[in-house]
Amino acid sequence: MTLRNILFPEPLRVLPYARAWNIAFRTAHIGVTGILFGGHVLDVATDRLLIWLYLSIVTGVCLILIEAYPSCRWFYQGRGVVVFFKLILLGIVPLLWDYRVVILSVVMVIASVASHMPARFRYYSLLHRRVLK
Repeated sequence: MTLRNILFPEPLRVLPYARAWNIAFRTAHIGVTGILFGGHVLDVATDRLLIWLYLSIVTGVCLILIEAYPSCRWFYQGRGVVVFFKLILLGIVPLLWDYRVVILSVVMVIASVASHMPARFRYYSLLHRRVLK
């Protein structure tokens, strides 16, 4: 078995109960990131927000794993590229701390728009220059 076959299997791997896992982790992610965002809007002490930051990271990583499990092509499709863009913006927050609410607001708008994009954008492969289902 080659690395290519592991990362890009044909046929795609199937995660048992993938939809249920996705719904569970997405719901948790929306909840904890909402609390984290609200904490920044209300200028809650940083140490009180750490648990929400950690839970946001854990639930976000779980969502990435669920999405990428069938095939790593997720990473270069529109849906993966948007996640990387959001991560870059989030990485800027410590550098531009005074603008964190604005940056987090932009990330939230991007997340909302991206999650409701038509499939022709979500599944578009930047590598293959076509939609991959």
